[in-house]
Amino acid sequence: MATVTTIEKRQLDGSLPAPGARIGMIIPSVNSMTEPQFNHFAPPGLGVHVARARVAGEWKRPLAAMADEIATSAKLLADVAPDLIVFHCTDTSMTQGPRGEGDILKIVQDATGVEAVATSRLVLEALQALGLRKLVLLSPYKSNQAVIDYLGATGFTVVHDVALALKPLEFATVTPQEWAELARKHDRAEADGIFLSCTNTTQIEAIADIEQTLGKPVVNSNQAVLWGCVKRLKSALAPLPPMPSLGRLMRHMDA
Repeated sequence: MATVTTIEKRQLDGSLPAPGARIGMIIPSVNSMTEPQFNHFAPPGLGVHVARARVAGEWKRPLAAMADEIATSAKLLADVAPDLIVFHCTDTSMTQGPRGEGDILKIVQDATGVEAVATSRLVLEALQALGLRKLVLLSPYKSNQAVIDYLGATGFTVVHDVALALKPLEFATVTPQEWAELARKHDRAEADGIFLSCTNTTQIEAIADIEQTLGKPVVNSNQAVLWGCVKRLKSALAPLPPMPSLGRLMRHMDA
């Protein structure tokens, strides 16, 4: 007689299946979009766990002043035994520059012993996977300068940028349709792709529309992090379903 596994028992009795892999995410305390988007777009079998930290907006400060808070959030996430921990704030991780980004990852890894990645690094990997070099940059930030500096230091050129100068609690009020219209309005012929920067927006919902309209790849912070995590954990999540709403990037799981 065949043995019924724990997962099969859960499926038979209608309860949620046990995750095949888990990620822990350190998100800014003001972020309201990461949790619903990851729970909606993540493939079956990926457990998503979140801890907040005051590391963005009015609380963004030098890394030394945020280190203890980052370490505490990382330790809380480590209690659920994630396979990866993500420091998930584009602007803050890029503000530190490539070297400071490495310092953030060291704080997390030293506190937990768990592999750490940052939004900035996964965005970089996504741009490289798509072969992009010249970008139009759109964000809700007061200024895009930290993002432009990070991209410049890692081999990319921003040919045009738009920062909407919104307050943090206003970031999520911009609709997907408005992000798509901004991309259409501000596209440049010399740009080979669009980067929608920020983890606390509806941008991820505009990706398919923008790619279809402009015929160019789109990278968004939440999309890039989900892609990067799934790519690292795909052996535990297979078979992966198609994810066309998340754009061309999701075809590059072997990149």
